[in-house]
Amino acid sequence: MTVELLTNLAVKNVLADVPTPLPDEVFQDLIRSENLRVERILSRGHRSPADGWYDQDENEWVLVLQGSARLAFCTGSDETIERSISLQVGDSLLIPAHQKHRVSWTDPNETTIWLAIFYRA
Repeated sequence: MTVELLTNLAVKNVLADVPTPLPDEVFQDLIRSENLRVERILSRGHRSPADGWYDQDENEWVLVLQGSARLAFCTGSDETIERSISLQVGDSLLIPAHQKHRVSWTDPNETTIWLAIFYRA
């Protein structure tokens, strides 16, 4: 039985298979279930639209594996007050559900590879 389990294992490298050029940001589900989603995000000079915010029902933990980025967070009820946080390789951040945020900058000279884990509390 152990042999059967091992034959179904497949090693995947989240740093590999990065398309170039990267005209659009890429979102790839690595794992998806009812309560958990693990996503690889590829960005190169991409950012969220300036006129909107992500407001998710899930908690989101992000880790920058390569590149760099800056996230903006809405800190006021009128959605005009922002706080920015810069992320470099190895930096991670937990974004609670319904914390309004957006990507304000990603490195235009190097692909930023994110690992994002979404889960319900």
